[in-house]
Amino acid sequence: MAEENKTYGLAWFLAGVGIGALVGVLYAPKSGRETRDDILTGARDGTEYLRNRGRQAVDQVGVLVDKSKEQVSEYAERGREVVDRGRAQWEEFVERGKNLVTDQTSRVTAAVEAGRQAYKTTSTPTAE
Repeated sequence: MAEENKTYGLAWFLAGVGIGALVGVLYAPKSGRETRDDILTGARDGTEYLRNRGRQAVDQVGVLVDKSKEQVSEYAERGREVVDRGRAQWEEFVERGKNLVTDQTSRVTAAVEAGRQAYKTTSTPTAE
């Protein structure tokens, strides 16, 4: 019995599809040629729309690439400035170090010379 209901239901479904197709053809507002032309026009319009959207996408990507280039250039310039400042500070520190070493060398030399003079003075026999 369940088998008969399935067959019976399938028969009604197919009948409904056939009737729907027949009604669709009878009440179609346009002929087949007009419908095909409309489909072709719609396809052409869709193609043109996609081309336009593609061009817009390419333009937007171009704008993003240009902005990215500008930002990269800006960051590179900032990096150069930081490196230049660092180099200037480093050169200043090296110069200070050189001056400090020179100053300490002069003091040590003066102290050694003062020590020699003091030694000569104290080690020379004095006439008493």
